[in-house]
Amino acid sequence: MRQLIFRLQKLDQRLFQWINGRLHNHILNFFLYYLTNLGGATFTISASLLAWAFGSPSWSTAGAQAAIALAISHIPVAIAKKLYPRIRPYLALPDTNTFRNPLSDHSFPSGHTTAAFAITIPFITAIPELLPLFLSLSIIVGFSRIYLGLHYPSDVLAGVVIGTSVATMTVAIWA
Repeated sequence: MRQLIFRLQKLDQRLFQWINGRLHNHILNFFLYYLTNLGGATFTISASLLAWAFGSPSWSTAGAQAAIALAISHIPVAIAKKLYPRIRPYLALPDTNTFRNPLSDHSFPSGHTTAAFAITIPFITAIPELLPLFLSLSIIVGFSRIYLGLHYPSDVLAGVVIGTSVATMTVAIWA
């Protein structure tokens, strides 16, 4: 079992280094530095509350569900960050590309990715035509966290699972 965990950690590091190192270029640097904020607290809270308060009935319901899923999804994130205090990759791996003002709290799981998926699921459930756009943006947020040197791929995957699970349960219970 230990050997399997060790191999998975090495795979996680290699995938991180490939995304963070080999894919770096000026265009992605610019776009991903800004698009990562689509998973940040300011954007996700504002978007959810604005849709809830001012949207059409379907947008309003999705906004309410997104706000609730967003709030609930950060409980397991906070617990996991305390129980599994993983050092961020830019602090643990030499030659990691990172940008100004990197985070210094724990890496596992990715809160930005959790938030992006927590608000995406209610909207694509209510308005399926949004699936290509919203799912693409959520995936970009997760990818950007690796690209920017802030998270390992497993941190992002955990964020996808948490955000999607909590949002799916929120929508199911709502119905």
